[in-house]
Amino acid sequence: MMQPTGLALQRQAAGEAVAHLADEAATLALGQRLGRALRPGLKVYLQGDLGAGKTTLVRGALRALGYRGPVKSPTFTLVEVYCVSSLYLYHFDFYRFENPQEWRDAGFREEFGGPGVCLVEWPEKAAGLLPVPDLTITLEHAGQGRRARLTSTSEQGRQCLDQIAQ
Repeated sequence: MMQPTGLALQRQAAGEAVAHLADEAATLALGQRLGRALRPGLKVYLQGDLGAGKTTLVRGALRALGYRGPVKSPTFTLVEVYCVSSLYLYHFDFYRFENPQEWRDAGFREEFGGPGVCLVEWPEKAAGLLPVPDLTITLEHAGQGRRARLTSTSEQGRQCLDQIAQ
């Protein structure tokens, strides 16, 4: 399905979709679709190498929700909290974790069990301690652009993916 933004999202197997992101604008457009599909309690894990576009995707989601301030990677602060469109959105970045136990020590368990939306960069750095995500978005370098693979792992994640794919 081709959208005016040039973002083509192709459904794969049940609960999966793939998109080619030609440039930053396409990554922002995917983020905007994500933002419009977010619901309380959703956990979305963002995977990809440094510079793959994870924070750009979050910026697009926040713009879709009406946030106009700066959006930066929380690499040093571990979390940035936004209250937009009656949602509490927690943008985590666990890149600096050297041991998954650091997630537990940081005291983030409550955020993952409540009504807030959790968008998590580098979730593998807290492997084994984080709850299962509702949706995982993996960004990979593909030529001059990126390839985004979206995988839902819950009913809430499937609903989110369905809305993104519309």
